[in-house]
Amino acid sequence: MNKLYDTNNIFAKILRSEIPCNKILENHHALAFSDINPQAPIHILIIPKSPYINFYDFTKNASINEMKDFWNLVNEVIEFVKINRDGFRIITNSGSDGNQDVPHFHVHVLGGKNLGRM
Repeated sequence: MNKLYDTNNIFAKILRSEIPCNKILENHHALAFSDINPQAPIHILIIPKSPYINFYDFTKNASINEMKDFWNLVNEVIEFVKINRDGFRIITNSGSDGNQDVPHFHVHVLGGKNLGRM
């Protein structure tokens, strides 16, 4: 485990079933659930089940199988909530300058309406 990883972050607690979540889908290496503070009609978080701090940590240290399962779950979620046709936005924040709130790598999948320009 990454020694800088905070095992008391909210996503770690969700993965340990200490805090409930509204699970959408999951596979061996990743979990998708509804954001508790949605910023769009569809706002789903996808997290790896292993302790990666951010995108950089995940892409540098995750196994090929972890990465494959993670991104496959992102696509499964997009199809499951039927935003593959009209479009969606995927966001990940990293570190303090990126305004990352939870120090566990995650992506936000947002859709269900026109989200406007960035």
